[in-house]
Amino acid sequence: MQLKKVILLCTLILIFSCGCGKFDEKRALKEFKDNVTSSKSYLLTGTMEIRSDEDTFTYSLEAGFKKDDMYKVTLVNQTNNHEQVILKNSQGVYVVTPSLNKSFKFQSEWPDNSSQAYLLKSLLKDLESEETLEMEEKDGNYILKANVNYPNNPDLVYEKIYFSKDMTPEKVEVYNEEDILKIKVSFTKVNYKANLDDEYFSLEELVDENCCKEENQDAEKNSEENSSETTNSTLKDIVYPLYIPTNTYLNNKETIDTDNGERFILTFAGDKNFILVEERALIRPTFEVIPVYGEPQMVNDSIAALGANSLSWTANNVDYYLASNDLSQSELLAIAKSLGNTLTVGK
Repeated sequence: MQLKKVILLCTLILIFSCGCGKFDEKRALKEFKDNVTSSKSYLLTGTMEIRSDEDTFTYSLEAGFKKDDMYKVTLVNQTNNHEQVILKNSQGVYVVTPSLNKSFKFQSEWPDNSSQAYLLKSLLKDLESEETLEMEEKDGNYILKANVNYPNNPDLVYEKIYFSKDMTPEKVEVYNEEDILKIKVSFTKVNYKANLDDEYFSLEELVDENCCKEENQDAEKNSEENSSETTNSTLKDIVYPLYIPTNTYLNNKETIDTDNGERFILTFAGDKNFILVEERALIRPTFEVIPVYGEPQMVNDSIAALGANSLSWTANNVDYYLASNDLSQSELLAIAKSLGNTLTVGK
């Protein structure tokens, strides 16, 4: 009997010494990796805040994933209800704006070519790329810190990922080199067993869903309140950028009358020449897919199409097109972001 007790005690000591060691950053990363890699399909819901100077843009967020390499990220601006969807399936990468009945189609490596604070595979990649992973335990959370990779936004330097005790992500904070919070993603639900089907990632299904939404909305509103009339109204004011590169100035502004209203063309000259085109956004009568060479890129309250020398986006029912052979992609984005909530307008 005594021998059995000794054997049992030795066995317990062995179990605890081998399996219940310190929960450090290596074990934390392994548990998170096991959660992500074992998931055939996940669905995340929550909110995302993007902070730009004094402005904060807040979105409702839904991000779905299915092996292998299918994504659908729906962002709805909480201020103006503007919805955009980033969709990746076997046909390509799309940025869909349902209210305008249009989509950009990219030949892109998104989301693998940069950090994405709302995608688990991207967070895992950031953590695994960190040579010296830091972990902190605070207020019932494990916090892992890692460098980030945003090629078109070098101002973003590192992130803090907050996990629950079972290594489910609860919050992601992205900071600049001055330790100022620039992006915050808060997850309200993480479902590792979402069982999303292929139709969830279908462009055709997304278009059909939007058509049904519009039909229901039209049935509830009279013609004076129809959103398409508002969207297709005349653009009355020019929106000027608050940021212009040094030794660059507004050289010319031109107004062109089109079938859909006025189009404003601003020409800037100096050390960094560029043009900025603005016109009222047009709702397409049928769904339109526009091929572009570039990458999806967040610009304040919109997802833009960023090319080597140009940037296209829609904000506040206005289509913007910015182009230059002299500006870097970072400078294109800086000018675009300066046309944010704090607008400088005039004729």
